[in-house]
Amino acid sequence: MNSTSIKPANERQLRNKTSLSQSILNSLTMAHRGLLKIRRTPEQLFDVTLQPIIFTLMFTYIFGGAISGNVHNYLPVIIPGILVQTVITTSVVTGVQLREDMDKGVFDRFKSLPIARIAPLAGALLADTVRYTIATVLTFAMGYIMGYRPDGGLDHVVIAGLLVIVCSWAMSWIFAFFGVIARTASSVQGISMIMLFPLTFLSNAFVPADTMPNWLQWFVKINPISHLVTAVRDLTNSGTVGWDLSISLIGAAVIVIIFAPITVRAYMRRT
Repeated sequence: MNSTSIKPANERQLRNKTSLSQSILNSLTMAHRGLLKIRRTPEQLFDVTLQPIIFTLMFTYIFGGAISGNVHNYLPVIIPGILVQTVITTSVVTGVQLREDMDKGVFDRFKSLPIARIAPLAGALLADTVRYTIATVLTFAMGYIMGYRPDGGLDHVVIAGLLVIVCSWAMSWIFAFFGVIARTASSVQGISMIMLFPLTFLSNAFVPADTMPNWLQWFVKINPISHLVTAVRDLTNSGTVGWDLSISLIGAAVIVIIFAPITVRAYMRRT
């Protein structure tokens, strides 16, 4: 093989590497844009700041005495449940804001810029991880104020928080897909909530599964939200890692493998 055949191959590899690095840099720039957007319109954070506080107070004092006898005994049950529900619900905003930006023509303006076409989508998904982090920290902080003391220690609390953030980021690909294919932002919100409400409330997030009717327990036990809540409880309350953590990570990976390609494909067609 002569040098003339090697040279084009090396040039293609160099172009591919340059294109990948450029896409990553463009995506980080778009993520920074998303953070600036949040800073300029702080009301976007109302859901991740108020919801953990309101839900923790409401569910703890309503269900605490009936389920665990008192509020203090209920905190190890409810805080992981509220954490998962709050952060997973927050991921819906990804699709809603994506649809709003597309309706306003923001992505049409991005097409005129010398950036990777995938960067606005990837940047939006990256920026929203900050929202998940805020919701996670506030939920644990609210629980601590109310008297929750995780026996698993700070290191396992951090791992639990990262687990929820990773799973929520994976879920955001589903809602991003809805945001790309839906006609309006309100329809994205409606479809997403119809899907999330049964998953979050028909789980072990708020009450033990064995207190439910037998015909309902089978769904609660296979519900992926139940596995994630159990994994968070194991980490925070006892510092242990169980099979539920593996199921949660495998489920998150499957979601990304399925929805990331079809979301990107649908996004490319629309833009």
